[in-house]
Amino acid sequence: MMADSSFDVVSKIDRQEVDNALNQTVKEIGHRFDFKGTGASISWSGQDAIEIKANSEERAKAVLDVFKEKLVKRNLSLKVLDAGEPRISGKEYRMMVNLKEGIDQENAKKLSKIIRDEGPKGVKAQIQGDELRVSSKKKDDLQEVIALLKGKDLDIALQFVNYR
Repeated sequence: MMADSSFDVVSKIDRQEVDNALNQTVKEIGHRFDFKGTGASISWSGQDAIEIKANSEERAKAVLDVFKEKLVKRNLSLKVLDAGEPRISGKEYRMMVNLKEGIDQENAKKLSKIIRDEGPKGVKAQIQGDELRVSSKKKDDLQEVIALLKGKDLDIALQFVNYR
């Protein structure tokens, strides 16, 4: 009897890459002419959030665009960002950008339903905390499930790890 093959579907953030993108954004803001004198800045605000400050709403959004551009260059999905609207605080605008990590119960149920309904027969999906374990007797079926999930337009960034 052969053991089932499996892989895990996760939604993780490479913090080092996000930090690198943030540092590159800080450098670019310091050098670009259109940011001179606008008080534009971007920095970490705790573990899972980034704070953007500027003297106008447009400049705050422009800083976010530069940050998104740096994330894309580092092959990070923009689906990990949850950007709020710029809010006025004293004389400056502040924007909080939260980082989304992990697959919540609702999305995990949605993913397992997609696998159950549209995936090959004999593939099982189990919710394990903030990740999803997918297993099958055939490795080809697991490849099909990965292709199926990559083809779906979901609101979370997915990675496929621990393929055995």
